[in-house]
Amino acid sequence: MYKRRSGILLHITSLPSPYGIGDFGPFAYKFIDFLAETKQCLWQILPLNPTSLPYGNSPYSSCSAFAGNPIVISPDMLVEDGLLAKPDIEGGRRLPNNRTDYANTTVYKEGILQKAYKNFQIQKKEKYAFPLFCEQNAHWLDDYTLFIALKEYFQGKVWSDWPAEIKHRKPDAMVEWREKLKERTEKERFIQYIFFKQWHKLKEYCNKKNIQIIGDIPIYVTYDSADVWSHPELFKLDENKQPSFVAGVPPDYFSETGQKWGNPIYTWDFHKETEFLWWIKRIEHNMKLFDIVRLDHFRGFVAYWEIPAHEETAINGTWVEAPVEDFFTTIFKHFPNLPLIAEDLGTITPEVKLVMQMFQFPGMKLLLFAFGDDVAKNPYVPHNYEKNCVVYTGTHDNNTIKGWFKNETNEETRKKLFKYLGRDVSETNVCRELIRLAMMSVANTAIIPMQDILELDEEARMNLPATTENNWAWRLLSEQLTPSVTNALREITGIYGRS
Repeated sequence: MYKRRSGILLHITSLPSPYGIGDFGPFAYKFIDFLAETKQCLWQILPLNPTSLPYGNSPYSSCSAFAGNPIVISPDMLVEDGLLAKPDIEGGRRLPNNRTDYANTTVYKEGILQKAYKNFQIQKKEKYAFPLFCEQNAHWLDDYTLFIALKEYFQGKVWSDWPAEIKHRKPDAMVEWREKLKERTEKERFIQYIFFKQWHKLKEYCNKKNIQIIGDIPIYVTYDSADVWSHPELFKLDENKQPSFVAGVPPDYFSETGQKWGNPIYTWDFHKETEFLWWIKRIEHNMKLFDIVRLDHFRGFVAYWEIPAHEETAINGTWVEAPVEDFFTTIFKHFPNLPLIAEDLGTITPEVKLVMQMFQFPGMKLLLFAFGDDVAKNPYVPHNYEKNCVVYTGTHDNNTIKGWFKNETNEETRKKLFKYLGRDVSETNVCRELIRLAMMSVANTAIIPMQDILELDEEARMNLPATTENNWAWRLLSEQLTPSVTNALREITGIYGRS
C-alpha cells in the first residue's frame, strides 16, 4: 500500500463474454494481459457474492457474505475441465453482449450448471479436491447450501416465513431437512466448488503478472440471507426474528431523504463478547480471495446510522457508536499486515479520521467531489492529498467523468475546474484531464474506472444509488481496448511513475 501504483476499476460482470455476462473465462485473462501491457499493478472489482433479481442484481445485497456468485462461472472453463461439451454452452451466445440481461443469463447459467453437475457425478473426478473444499469451508458452506435448498423448496419465501421449526433451526428439524434436501445441497456445494476453483485460477494468473486484486467487503449483510438465518444472535432482531433496526445513511449528496438500505444492524456487544469471531472468519475468507480489500461504508465501523425498522425513510435514524478500537485491535492481532482501504466518503467526523490515523488506513479521494465549495480546502482536491490515500476519478456509485461534466456540473463548478486546471476543457478532453490529475497526484494509489479510460458518457454508469432498476448492467466490449487506448494508458502511467 506504500508503493506508487495505479490500476483499473472494472467488475467481473462488466467483462466481455459471449454468454450474457462477464465471467471468469478467456476474456478475464485477456483483460489481465491488458493490465500488464499498460503497466497497471491493481485490478479493483466489486463484491463477488451471489446476486439476485429481487434485489436489483446488486453485489451489495447478497444472500451470503461468504458464497460466490454462480452467474460469473465461465462456461468455457467448464468445457475445458471436461464437465461440458461445446454444444452444451452454445445457447448463451444468443444473449446480449453490450448489457447484462440478468434474468435470461441466470436461467442459462442454471441450466448449464445443472448439466455440469450431472456429468461431475458420473465422472467422479476430483474425488479429493471437492471433499477437501467442503471440509475447509464447512463453517459457512453447510448453512449456505441448506439455505439455498430451503429457499427453493419454499418457493422463494423469506426465511422468517418458513415453518417455525426450521425458521428457529430446531436441531431435529435441521437433521431432517438436511437429509431431505441432501441432493440439492450437494449440487450447491459443487457450484461453489467450481466458482472458487475458477476464481483462484484467475487470481493466480493475475498475481503471476504482478497485479494485485482489490476486493470489496460490504459492511452489512442482507436480512434474507444464510448469515442472518444461521446466526440471528449477531443482529438486532425482535422476538419474531424481524429486524428491530435497519441500516442506512442520513440525507446526503445522493438523496434528500437519506438511504434506508434495510440491512439488519449488528449486535456489536455480542460480537465483542465473542471476540469478533464471525468478522475474523469473514476477513480471513476474503483475504484468500483478494490481495487488498476495501471496507465499504467505513464510517459504520465507528458509528452507524440506526433506523427503526418501521420508518419509511432514513430521516429519523440516529447515530450509534460501535466498538471500533476493540474491533480493529482484535482484527490486527489475527492479521498483522492486513491491507485495507477505508471507504470514507460522505460526512466524515473527527472520530473517523482519528481511527484511520490510528490504524494507518488509506482513505478514498474522489475527483468528482473536488470542485464544489471552497476548492482550496476541499479534501478531494489533489493539493490536499497525503501519500497514504487512494485517488479515484469516480467509483461505481458515481456518474462517469463525461456524464458528470455534461449533466451534473453547472457553470460555477466548471469555472472552478477550469481555474484549477489552468485552462478550459470540454467534453472531448475532460476525461484525460481528470485522469492526469489523479495519476500525477501525490497519492500512492490511483484507480480509474474503465468507463473513464474509454471516455464514455452516462450511458456507461454502473449504479445510481437509491434506485433499484437498470443498474450493474454496463459491459465492456472487446473492440474498445484499442491500441490507442493501450498506448495512452501505458504512457501516462510511466510519466507519473506508477508502473
